Amino acid sequence: MQDKSKREQHVNAIRFLAVDGVQKANSGHPGMPMGAAPMAYALWTSAMRYNPRNGDWFDRDRFVLSAGHGSMLLYAMLHLTGYDMSLDDLKNFRQWKSPTAGHPERGDAAGIETTTGPLGQGFATGVGMAVAEAWMAARYNRPGHEIVDHHTYAICSDGDLMEGVAAEAASLAGDLKLGKLIYLYDDNSITLAGETDLVFREDRTKRFEAYGWQVLTVDDGDDAGAIQAAIIEAKAETERPSLIRVKSTIGFGSPNMAGTSKVHGSPLGDEEVAATKRNLGWPEDKDFHIPEDTREHFLEAVGRGEAAENVWNERFAAYESAHPDLAAEFKRSVTGELPDGWNSDIPVFDADEKGAATRVVSGKVLNAIAGQVPNLVGGSADLNPSTNTALVGMGDFAHPSVKGDREIAGAVGGEWGYGGRNIAFGVREHGMAAIGNGMAAHGGVRPFVSTFFVFCDYLRPSLRLSAIMELPVTYVFTHDSIALGEDGTTHQPVEQLASLRAIPGVTVLRPCDANETAEAWKVAAESTDRPTVLVLTRQNVPVLDRSVLARADGLRRGAYVLADSDKSEPDIILVASGSEVSVALEAKAQLSGQGVDARVVSMPSWDLFDAQPDEYRESVLPKSVRARVAIEAGSTMGWHKYVGDSGDVIGLDRFGASAPMKVLLEKFGFTADSVAKRALEVARG
Repeated sequence: MQDKSKREQHVNAIRFLAVDGVQKANSGHPGMPMGAAPMAYALWTSAMRYNPRNGDWFDRDRFVLSAGHGSMLLYAMLHLTGYDMSLDDLKNFRQWKSPTAGHPERGDAAGIETTTGPLGQGFATGVGMAVAEAWMAARYNRPGHEIVDHHTYAICSDGDLMEGVAAEAASLAGDLKLGKLIYLYDDNSITLAGETDLVFREDRTKRFEAYGWQVLTVDDGDDAGAIQAAIIEAKAETERPSLIRVKSTIGFGSPNMAGTSKVHGSPLGDEEVAATKRNLGWPEDKDFHIPEDTREHFLEAVGRGEAAENVWNERFAAYESAHPDLAAEFKRSVTGELPDGWNSDIPVFDADEKGAATRVVSGKVLNAIAGQVPNLVGGSADLNPSTNTALVGMGDFAHPSVKGDREIAGAVGGEWGYGGRNIAFGVREHGMAAIGNGMAAHGGVRPFVSTFFVFCDYLRPSLRLSAIMELPVTYVFTHDSIALGEDGTTHQPVEQLASLRAIPGVTVLRPCDANETAEAWKVAAESTDRPTVLVLTRQNVPVLDRSVLARADGLRRGAYVLADSDKSEPDIILVASGSEVSVALEAKAQLSGQGVDARVVSMPSWDLFDAQPDEYRESVLPKSVRARVAIEAGSTMGWHKYVGDSGDVIGLDRFGASAPMKVLLEKFGFTADSVAKRALEVARG
C-alpha cells in the first residue's frame, strides 16, 4: 500500500471515472462505485493475482461484481490496470456496441468473468467458480506441482444478500468449506427505495456465521488499508469462505447526496459532480481525469501479472514433464476439447415395445460419457434417485476433512473429497443453476444440473443467464408431463416447454425414445457455446425399431421423418415430440386402415430444426401438405408455426389433475384413438 494521501488520490481516480461515465451517459448508478472504490483498490492493487495482458490466464484469481449495477467500478479498474478497455470505452458507457454495458456482460471485454445485474446471481455464480477451482485442484495438483491455486473474490451488496439465490449458494458454500471464496459486502445501508432498515434488519453477520462462513468487519469503508488487512486475514482462513462486511457510504464525497438513496440509481447532475470534485480536491474542469502518477501506479499490475503468469508457465512445464498424461488431460479440460473415444461407451438400444423411461436411459448414457470425459461434474437438487443423474462410483464432492460416512444416493463408492464428481446441491434449484454457470464460466469442468421439469421455474433466471453468456451447462429435467400421474397439478409441467423454447440460445431437446436420448446427450456434450436442456419422461416409452424407422441421429437436425407415407406425398403429417411420438406412430397405423396415409415426424428440438437450411425443412414439412397435426402433452403455444392455419394441435392449455397416468392420458386425449380421430378430421377437411 502507498501512503494515505496518495492512496486517496488513486481511490478518487476510480470514483471519478465512474462518476464521469455515468454523468456523460446520463444514466447509471454512481453511488455504489463511489462508496466501494476503496474495496476495488485493495483488491486490484494488492490482493488479486491476474494478468491484464492475458485475461484468460487460467490460474488467475476470479473477480465477480455481484452488485452489477455498479458496473462503472469494474470498467474503471479494467482501464486503470491495463486491460483492453480504453478511456473512449468508458466515455461510451451504456452506448450501442460499447463493451461498457449498463451491467457487466461476459464476453464484452477481457476481465468481465460473468454477466451480473440480477441481484444474487453473481454471488451464487462466484460460488460455482470456487467449486470448479477446488475440483480442478484436487484432480490435477500433485505434490510439488500445484498448477491450480487461485481465489474467487466478489463485491456484493445489500440487495444481493436479500435475494434467495444468494442464500441458497451461501448455505452450500459454507457446507462445502470453500476457503478460497472471499466476498466483500458493501454494507452501505441504502437500497433504491430508501434505507435498508425498511426491509433488512436481520443480523447478517450471525446469518453468515450460521452458514459456516468467517465474517470480518471493516468499520471504515474508506480505509483501503484496513480492507486489505481484512483480505489478508480472510486468505489465511482455509476451511471457511469469508465475508468481509465493509461499512461504506454510498455516494462517498457527494456533499448533498452521500448516504442517501438519491445517489443510488441516477447521475449526480452537473452541479453535484462539481461539488463532489471540490469536496474531494479533484479538478472540476477535467472529466475522466487520471493523474500521471496514478496511471503509473495502477499499470504496475501489468508487470506483476506477466511475472506471475511466467512463474506459473515454468511451474506448468515442470508439471508437464513429471505428469504428461495429466497435463494433456488438463489442457483438454481447459480448452473444452472432448477426449478421443469420448462417446465409445454410449450404448445402442435394441427395439423394445415395453421400453424404458428416458430418464433411466439418460442415466446410463450420462455414466457412459462420464467414464470417458473425466471433467463431467454435476448433480441434482436432491433428486438423484429420480432424475438418474448419479455418477456411479465417481465419488462425492465435499471438503476433504468431511469423512466419507455419507453418500449421495446412487453414487456409491469413488473418491470422497473435492475430487468427487457428484455434487449434492440440496433442494436449492436456483442456487444450483447459478453455481453451474460459475463452474462453466470458470472453465475446466463440464457441469450438469438436474431437477424435475416443473421446477425449472425456480431456476429460470440462471438458465437465462446461461444462454446470455453462451455457457455449455447441461440441464437434465425429468418428469416431463402430466404422465407423471398422481402427484397432480403442482408437479405436472404444462407451460414449461413453451417458455424454455422462448429463451434465445437454448437448445431444448425432448427425445422420444432411448436412442434419441443417447443422441441428445451427444448434442449436449458437444455443445461449447450454449446451454442444453434435456426433457425426459418418468414413464416408460417404447424403444423404437430403427431397422424399420429412421435413425435416431436425425435428432441432431431438430426434426426428421421417422416413418413416411407409402405415397409420393402423404395425406397428413403427424408431428410430435417425446412420449407422444410413439402415440403418433400408433395413430398412423390406425389411419392407414382408414385409407389415410400419414407421415410421422419426430421433432425433439424446435431450435435445431429452425436452424436447418430451407431445403431440409421443406423436405420434412413440405408446404404442399397442409393437413398437419402436432401432438405434445404441453402448451400448444408456438406449434401453429409448424402446422399452419389449416392444421391442428393436440396439446394441453390447462393444468393437469391428480390421477393415474393412463387415466390422465385418456382424459386429455393423448391416445392413439384420440389422435387418429382428430387427424382424420383434419385430413378430410
